[in-house]
Amino acid sequence: MTQTKPSLITPVLIGGCIIMMMGFAIRASFGVFQIPIADEFGWPRAEFSMAIAIQNLAWGVGQPFFGAIAEKIGDRKAIIIGAMLYALGLVLSSFAVTPGGHQLLEILVGFGIAGTGFGVILAMVGRASSDENRSMALGIATAAGSAGQVFGAPMAELLLGYFPWQTVFIIFAGVMLLTLFALPMMRAPSLAPKAELEESMGVVLKRAFKDPSYTMIFIGFFSCGYQLSFVTAHFPAFITEACGPIAAGSMLASVGVTTTSGLGALAISLIGVANIGGTILAGYLGKKYSKKYLLAAIYTGRTIMAAWFILTPMTPTTVVLFSLGMGSLWLATVPLTSGLVAHIYGLRYMGTLYGIVFFSHQLGSFLGVWLGGRLYDATGDYTMVWWVGVGVGALSAVVHLPIREKRIELVPA
Repeated sequence: MTQTKPSLITPVLIGGCIIMMMGFAIRASFGVFQIPIADEFGWPRAEFSMAIAIQNLAWGVGQPFFGAIAEKIGDRKAIIIGAMLYALGLVLSSFAVTPGGHQLLEILVGFGIAGTGFGVILAMVGRASSDENRSMALGIATAAGSAGQVFGAPMAELLLGYFPWQTVFIIFAGVMLLTLFALPMMRAPSLAPKAELEESMGVVLKRAFKDPSYTMIFIGFFSCGYQLSFVTAHFPAFITEACGPIAAGSMLASVGVTTTSGLGALAISLIGVANIGGTILAGYLGKKYSKKYLLAAIYTGRTIMAAWFILTPMTPTTVVLFSLGMGSLWLATVPLTSGLVAHIYGLRYMGTLYGIVFFSHQLGSFLGVWLGGRLYDATGDYTMVWWVGVGVGALSAVVHLPIREKRIELVPA
């Protein structure tokens, strides 16, 4: 029987974009809360950084488990569990008054992000897409996360002008639960070949773990997490404290950005704006060119951007230029990395396999966020953390080059 080839825009893609957009809008806003929370309780910068670092690590630990849950009991059930944990973590965090309590509750938030983020959503989108459209569809779904980043940080900044941070956390919890109304659209058909469906998870995992290319993909994704999470968690505070004043008659002032705090929120938003185009472009190019070479080029570009920024005196102009440049490369790695995993190892257990690779991303996230706070408290600035990011970015650019971008032959269990 001939199967109708799926179109690029599907209900699964639309529903996935809605959930990704709102989940990442909330996640991208956490850096805005750093100074209000630290000031209220008199915490050192490292304490809040540790909370976000733990959140990122829990996200990484939870991602392969949620991928496996989705493949065993259903994608939509995994998303429901994730959204409830996300909301519960935010509500309970709003009552935390000690660093340890806040850090412990961020584990729930991290698991919630895992259940509503890349691993589960991209696996569903991948299975609902044809081979021809898969890379582009993954790019669009990833870009939806960036769309959330566009308004997440500014919205948090706006709400903090009217409510205490605790109330904003509760509002965000309600928003996360509302995303579950998109679930009726999330019905992904299985387009995996029969041989893939007959394989056990253990066989697929064993094959991937023995493949050097999988190891290199795992190592290469580390710097992506380090760079992105460091910037998301620390960039607003970094700008607030280190950037020069905004001129009264400047373009930024004309659009209402008159303080460095506002510039910090705007920077996160600009990264999201630029990344929408960059991620969709990466998805488009991924179906035409080698994914490993595209990934090497992206990591090289990030390394150059970070080195330029730290070597250049910071001004509002350089902040905007860096945000746009880094933003165009921000999540462009995600559709290419997830697409590479699907291409080499198949669709059946894409969620679990990508989830394990994503754990490397979150190890980098943990280190970037935690090291940022630790070195700031020790040295009074973020310079050393930036240079570590330059180094790991260069490593990722190199480590992708030897990957064998060839589909592994299926062997039924």
